[in-house]
Amino acid sequence: MIPERYAPVTYALFRIIFGYVFFIFGLQKMFGWFGGPAAEFGTLQWFAGAVETGGGLLVMLGLFTRVAAFISSGEMAVAYFYVHVMQLGAPPMGPGFPQGFFIPQMNRGVDAMLFCFAFLYIATRGPGIWSLDQMMGKKGR
Repeated sequence: MIPERYAPVTYALFRIIFGYVFFIFGLQKMFGWFGGPAAEFGTLQWFAGAVETGGGLLVMLGLFTRVAAFISSGEMAVAYFYVHVMQLGAPPMGPGFPQGFFIPQMNRGVDAMLFCFAFLYIATRGPGIWSLDQMMGKKGR
């Protein structure tokens, strides 16, 4: 069992790693880096990439952490329901209860769901140690 005294360090690593991975997803969408196609400027996917790039960077650095994490969480909730449930998971037979609504593996929404709740947790907990918010004296932000 890990002692409670390591909780601040573990949380800081959690925030930094989730922010970093989200940042990389954003760069992939916006610029086509790391094996993904670049989204066309002004499209919904491009705006999602902008939120992911900016939000991921801010969360990773711990700057405006609560706001950045809350917006990122919301973007992932929209992504899950709009893209993964309603478009990818919809049955081919017309309207009805979408296939894979409660099973993210079926609608390929695992990443969106995990990011959504990780960022919601970060938004409620705040920046923690090793953050620019803490260095600037914004302890609870």
